[in-house]
Amino acid sequence: MKIERQVVILNRLGLHARPASRFAQLASGFESKVWLTRNGESVDGKSILEVLTFACPRGTELIVCAEGPDAKEAVEALSELVASRFGEID
Repeated sequence: MKIERQVVILNRLGLHARPASRFAQLASGFESKVWLTRNGESVDGKSILEVLTFACPRGTELIVCAEGPDAKEAVEALSELVASRFGEID
């Protein structure tokens, strides 16, 4: 089953190295395939490099997608991470 949820990058510096790393590390903990989509383009959510090169400044709208046995849990956890500004204080 494929699960999707729209998220908005809220932290001041956008999806830079530390948040990209946190996203990929969390995504890698799930069995499901995970990817980020924007404007019809998708990247592997488990790849730090692909997430980082997606170049997402503050305010960017993304879709977090997952497909597999724990897709719902993956999308919920990753969406919460983005909503929490990746733990950064602006």
